[in-house]
Amino acid sequence: MKEISPGPAAFHELTGAADRLLRAIEDLGDADVRAPSRLPGWTRAHVLSHLAAQAPALERLLTWARTGVRTPQYTSRTARDADIETGARLPAADLVARVRDSAAHWQHTVETLPAPAWDAVVVPFTGEVCTPRRILVIRLRELALHLVDLDVGREVSDIPPTARDIVLADVIGYYSAADGVPPFTVRTTDGAELARFGGGGGGGPEVSGTPGDLLAWFSGRAGGDALHAPHGLPALPPWI
Repeated sequence: MKEISPGPAAFHELTGAADRLLRAIEDLGDADVRAPSRLPGWTRAHVLSHLAAQAPALERLLTWARTGVRTPQYTSRTARDADIETGARLPAADLVARVRDSAAHWQHTVETLPAPAWDAVVVPFTGEVCTPRRILVIRLRELALHLVDLDVGREVSDIPPTARDIVLADVIGYYSAADGVPPFTVRTTDGAELARFGGGGGGGPEVSGTPGDLLAWFSGRAGGDALHAPHGLPALPPWI
C-alpha cells in the first residue's frame, strides 16, 4: 500500500490538488452540475457531493488515529450512497461551497494531527488496515482522479508529475496484491520497469507507455489506446 510521509511536501501536494479542483469548478452553474460526469450513472453533482462528503469521512479516520476510539469512515455503504444522492440535488453554488469548505477543514485537520497519531492503525471503508500516511494517498488520489471524472477539461495527463506518480504507484500496488491479474510487465516509454504482475515472476507480455497514459489505463480512465502492447492489453479486474 502506498503511503506518504507527513510534512510540508505532502501537505503541499494535497493543497495543490485541492486548489486545482476548486479552480476548475468555481464557475459551474446549475445546468453544468446536472450534466453527466465520466462516471457511469453519476452527474457532476454526484462527483462533487462525493468529494464534499469524503473529506469529513476521511477526517473520521484521523479522529480514530488521534483518539484511539474506533470511528468508521462511513456507517454503511447505504448511508454513504444516500448522502451522495442528497447532496447531488443541491444547487451548484452550494456544492462548490461544500467542496471548498470541507477541503479547507481537512487540510487543517491533517496539518495539526499530533505526531503519535501518524503511526496509529485505522481501517478505511475498503477494509485495508493502515495508518494515516495511507489516508493522505487516498485523499490525493480522490482529488486528482475525480477532477478528471468531472469532465471539465482536465485529463490524467494534466496531473502534475509528483502527484501522478504517487497515484500511479498506489494503483500498481493495488493490482500487485489483487486476485485475477494475469502475468505481464509494465514499463515506461524509456524502458524502466515499473512492475511485474501475476504469479511465477516470469514477467509475461510487456505493456509500456508514459506514466500518465499508464495511470489513465490502470485507473479505468482510458482504454489504453495510447499504450504499446504488442501482445494486446491484459484484462484487469475492476479497481476499487
